[in-house]
Parts: sequence; structure tokens; C-alpha cells
Amino acid sequence: MKEWQSLDDVLDFAIGEEEAAARFYEELSATVKGPHMRKLFLDFADEEKGHKARLMKVKEGRVTLSSRSKVSDLKIGDYLVDPAPGADMDYQQALALAMKKEKAAFKLYTHMAEAVKGTALRETFLGLAQEEAKHKLRFELEYDDEILREN
Repeated sequence: MKEWQSLDDVLDFAIGEEEAAARFYEELSATVKGPHMRKLFLDFADEEKGHKARLMKVKEGRVTLSSRSKVSDLKIGDYLVDPAPGADMDYQQALALAMKKEKAAFKLYTHMAEAVKGTALRETFLGLAQEEAKHKLRFELEYDDEILREN
């Protein structure tokens, strides 16, 4: 695991992760069929850009991240098959992919927090993990509303 020298190192890493996630969703939007799916992935990309902007504000000292409030986890994504990104994805698969991606980011930050127990960086990592948990919850709620209620 990478050694962090400062809070700025952590935030730079997190900002890079948000940029990569935005690029992923933008690239995926170019591969799917239909305007609805394109818009869905472009909206995901915009959300990731918003997360990057928030992290930039944290780095500038204008806002803080907190791990105090825990985010609910519906665990819907835990029971879904990993979808392969592609042009033939439907809305259900797109939401499943987004949940899996956000869960992976949550796990990454949680593991990073465990690696720096007793340091000031721990709180930052836990705050970042909670941000990712919020994103996953958003997709789970959408899945519950749009997919599970239809069935």
C-alpha cells in the first residue's frame, strides 16, 4: 500500500480516483445504445465531478469530511451478478455496475483507514468511505424504486 506523507497526498489520490470514475462513466456512455442510457452514465460522470469539486474544497480548507454519521447500506448490490460494461447494457445492469463500482471505492477507503489507525488521515479516509457509501445508497434506492418494485 502506498505511504501517505500528508493529508494533501490523500486528497490528491481521492481526487484522482474521482476523475477516473468520471472518465469511466463518460467512456461507458459512448458505448451504450439509446439516449436514456447515455444520459444515465453522463449523469454518473457529473456526480463524480461534483465529488472531485468537493474534495478540492476540502483540500483548500473550505469544507471538511466527516465519518460521524454512518450511511445505510441496503446491500442490494451485494447480491447482484457483476455486469460487464457494454453497448447491450440495460438500466438494471447499469445500476448494478454503478453499485459495484461505488462499493469497491468504499472498501478501498475503509482499508486505507485501517492501515493508518491512530493518525489524522484515518478520519479523512473514513469520511471518503462514507461519501462512497452515500453514492452506493443512491444507486440502491434507484434500483429499489425502478427495478425491484416493477417485479
